[in-house]
Amino acid sequence: MTRSGLPVIDLNADLGEGFGIWRLGDDDALLGVVSSANVACGFHAGDPSTMRRVCAGAVAAGVAIGAQVSYRDLAGFGRRFIDVPADELTADVLYQLAALDGIARTAGGRVGYVKPHGALYNAAVHHEEQARAVVEAVRAYDTSLPVLGLPGSALLRLADAAGLATVAEGFADRGYTVAGTLVPRSEPGAVVHDAAAVAERAVRMATDGVVLAMDGTPVAAPVASVCVHGDTPGAVQLARGVRAALEAAGVAVAPFAG
Repeated sequence: MTRSGLPVIDLNADLGEGFGIWRLGDDDALLGVVSSANVACGFHAGDPSTMRRVCAGAVAAGVAIGAQVSYRDLAGFGRRFIDVPADELTADVLYQLAALDGIARTAGGRVGYVKPHGALYNAAVHHEEQARAVVEAVRAYDTSLPVLGLPGSALLRLADAAGLATVAEGFADRGYTVAGTLVPRSEPGAVVHDAAAVAERAVRMATDGVVLAMDGTPVAAPVASVCVHGDTPGAVQLARGVRAALEAAGVAVAPFAG
């Protein structure tokens, strides 16, 4: 997207992914870098205290808050596919969304968008029933909320058909297949660790709408938001490098959600 003729991109990261006494990632540092925070809602990670702390930090930093909804899978960090019946999945997503939004509002903010996490995100690329269940939860709660997802996914197609705003997302630190989907985390090359490569990929997605697949094939990636995972080793340094590279390339970093 552009504003005043200049390219603009949103930079998002997954935050609040600790649980109880366990911390994962540096939420406070990342809130000083990103423009949008995908906050775990308690099903794959996160708890009420963590959600409250991250929402307060996001409001203070002017960072948009997104509900990062997931399967009910704390033990697997939401990275295992679960064949949840559609009505149950809709209820689970609605529960998470409403909980985070309530906490965000007590901090002076609100949930500004919805993004599935992990296995649910990947399932919603092709799994029509589960993608529709997520869309139904968002539609039932607040039709003004955008849905963040992979370009060409069933999730974004069904969200658009339901009258919801959609935002296409790219991943600077994840490997892509030639089909434009993410390389499964169980396979080599799923995560890109080289800081320079991560920054270059983010800039190319923001400026050219292209990302290179594992075999070097250019893949169309017309995105409005770029993700850097908060649980990746060195995530803060990676995110800072991505933001610096984007700004050096003349791309402004700003949230897509108000």
